[in-house]
Amino acid sequence: MIDRRSFGKALGAGVGTGAAALSLAGLPALHSASAASAAPTATPGAHTAFPRLKQIRAGLLDVGYAELGPAHGPVVICLHGWPYDIHSYVDVAPLLAEAGHRVIVPYLRGHGTTRFLSERTFRNAQQSAIALDVIALMDALKIDKAVLAGFDWGSRTADIVAALWPERCEALVSVSGYLVTNLEANLKPLPPAAERTWWYQYYFSTERGRLAMEDETLRRDLARLVWDTVSPTWDFDDATFERTAAAFDNPDYAAIVIHNYRWRLSLADGERRYDGLEKRLAARPTIGVPTITLDPERDPFTAPGNGSSYRDRFTGRYEHRTLPGIGHNVPQEAPADFARAVIDAYHLLDK
Repeated sequence: MIDRRSFGKALGAGVGTGAAALSLAGLPALHSASAASAAPTATPGAHTAFPRLKQIRAGLLDVGYAELGPAHGPVVICLHGWPYDIHSYVDVAPLLAEAGHRVIVPYLRGHGTTRFLSERTFRNAQQSAIALDVIALMDALKIDKAVLAGFDWGSRTADIVAALWPERCEALVSVSGYLVTNLEANLKPLPPAAERTWWYQYYFSTERGRLAMEDETLRRDLARLVWDTVSPTWDFDDATFERTAAAFDNPDYAAIVIHNYRWRLSLADGERRYDGLEKRLAARPTIGVPTITLDPERDPFTAPGNGSSYRDRFTGRYEHRTLPGIGHNVPQEAPADFARAVIDAYHLLDK
């Protein structure tokens, strides 16, 4: 999930309802003015699957990913979070492909069909290691530059790539804004009501939490509870959850999830090879690429202030949007709004 220092509102805050169907009518076309008039509409849950997934060796991983859209269109890489998977983008990806984008949706390390190439590789989930997975994937696919879009772990990863390798990032869409983890800040307590929101993080700090992640039934029950609490207006069905929960059966899933949350609290070590990158990230580098940030109103982690708490971290062309009635899993709850933000971010390059 997101960074505890910046996003600490207690569960249950906020009011609003999500739209049942959302339209992309009038969306700017990528290649022709006439394409906008034919822009599709999006009803959350309209799609249930991607075309056949692909695999490619990239860095330390054999990455599983979905790909839609024209092979030579401007690239968008959509990054999921926890406890989610690529199905968060199952409605977004067709919208972006229809608009002319080549859309890449990879499973993060430890999820779905993504596997480590070596049994000897440390199952590391610190933020810089996951960001380097994206760079390695782009290299393997011969993608020089892409729009990066994400939520939760995906926002953090996209933020890091945009901050440290801006030459690889065309534009950025980041749900919840600037999520780069600051280990020193994470050692300081939050107000008790905010700490309650992070209950699972402390659970994962214990051996009971680790054993729960290794148990198929318990990890599904835990993920389902998180879905219900962080997306209070999202009326998903059992089949929707189970399609994503299948990604949790990856043999490295438990190790990656546990290491990610323990590392954030300085309860687990990273690897020295990433020390230089982490030192740069600790300085809270600014992001200069064109950016749209999205705040979901009903997400208990959304910071107060309508984006003001992280506005100074974005120094390029910038827009902020709040999504009324929407919870944590923005691309799956509001696919048209998310797709619109991606295409609008791409068009910030024209301004």
